[in-house]
Amino acid sequence: MRYFLLSPVLVTLLSLAGCTAGGIYVPPTVPPERRYATIETARGTIRCVLRADAAPKTVANFGKLANERFYDGHTFFRVESGLVIQGGSPNDDASGDIGYTIEAEIGLPHYAGALAMARTDDSVNPERRSSGSQFYITMDRISYLDGGYTVFGYCTDSLDVIRKIQQGDKMRRVRVEVQ
Repeated sequence: MRYFLLSPVLVTLLSLAGCTAGGIYVPPTVPPERRYATIETARGTIRCVLRADAAPKTVANFGKLANERFYDGHTFFRVESGLVIQGGSPNDDASGDIGYTIEAEIGLPHYAGALAMARTDDSVNPERRSSGSQFYITMDRISYLDGGYTVFGYCTDSLDVIRKIQQGDKMRRVRVEVQ
């Protein structure tokens, strides 16, 4: 029996072309775009995989703000040990508001390293719309937040840096890239 290897280029071309299997057309598979957020701080770099499949409007909004340099120089104004770090306020405090909210895209769980949007309380925000700019990252699994906030990514490979962040630490540079 002979074995041969297909080159990665040939395999990719075959998968993109689609094929007919038993008379049934199988459409081509296109690898999904991956978006990554990079948050540079004095304590290290936080890298997050964004989930546009689960929260497309939130990822688009965050990417727009990041790439327009909105977050650059702003602080993590809230740090709750073992829970979350929070930033993204134009005035670097919890009352900061960018002037708009985003439709809720609730669905993903709050695992350690979850990247999610903050929002106002249900009493004034029954639709659970997300803040236009304020976000948080969880330090550990926080299941009681599930179903209440839009998680739009995960920063699981950067937990060591996330857990070092202190209140007042600046985000030197925040960008979103497609790879």
